[in-house]
Amino acid sequence: MNRTRFTIAIFSALSLIGLRAHAETWQPSPGHAQLPIWPGVAPDAQPAAGPEDIDIDKDEWIGGRHVIAVRNVSQPTMTVYSPKEKNTGAAVVVFPGGGYQILAIDLEGTEVCDWLTSKGITCVLLKYRVPNSGHHWDKQLNRHVNPKAPMALQDAQRTIGLVRLHAAEWHIDPHKIGMLGFSAGGHMVAQASTHFERAYSAVDAADKESCRPDFAVALYPGHLWNWDDKQKFELNPDIATRINRETPPTFILYAEDDHVDNVNHGLVYYIALKDAGVPVEMHLYAKGGHAFGLRRTELPITEWPQLVETWLRSIGVI
Repeated sequence: MNRTRFTIAIFSALSLIGLRAHAETWQPSPGHAQLPIWPGVAPDAQPAAGPEDIDIDKDEWIGGRHVIAVRNVSQPTMTVYSPKEKNTGAAVVVFPGGGYQILAIDLEGTEVCDWLTSKGITCVLLKYRVPNSGHHWDKQLNRHVNPKAPMALQDAQRTIGLVRLHAAEWHIDPHKIGMLGFSAGGHMVAQASTHFERAYSAVDAADKESCRPDFAVALYPGHLWNWDDKQKFELNPDIATRINRETPPTFILYAEDDHVDNVNHGLVYYIALKDAGVPVEMHLYAKGGHAFGLRRTELPITEWPQLVETWLRSIGVI
């Protein structure tokens, strides 16, 4: 084979590999299986924006770091990760971020589950519907919009109910089921912490279980500050009007130099929780940016998982 033909053959092969890699759907690590969270078609299902696939993102908002992004999720699933050694009985449902457009499934998903299970906590990774399934930035309208149906919230509420339904089977204390989310996933934490009436009609026994989480961890959450009037320092009305003493104990963390979700989002949420008598703890760091996840850096904020562990012990979860 001459050099020209060899080069064309190699280029074609690499192109096919690249196409296959892009077309693959996300699969959890060996020993774990994705479970559908709806017995049939999800409520308020929208036409798929395209086939579900994965891609490697290296955008500015993730600091140039490689992140596996899941796109076009129309069939939401959950993956259960059991504790590796001891079992505290606690469980955490994890919501990856991605602006309600994609899911940063490794940076803010599987890597989190590896950490939590090493601490004796059952982890349930939710692959919720995207895109445009929650409060998001609409490029065409050039403004923030709410979807006609809160599909991501529906998926979150459904998953919490499923975890409670299977608590005995999965060796979970039904009174120690919390959630942890990043960015848009952090916004979903706030929504699920304040919306206890299901945003869909019950379909089976899981929907007879409470969808109220017992504790909540929101990491650099967005969409909380009232975007309609940035001159006012106030919480998004959709959440502000629903905060009460039933809102679960909450942990909030930000970097002050976050250029994607301004720290004001967390500050207005913290104040509202405090005013309502909800146990809340908030940590601010000068540097860290956005979407740092658990990946180690030289910055002090990289130790945040230890703060969460200490907080979980302080509220009697572990």
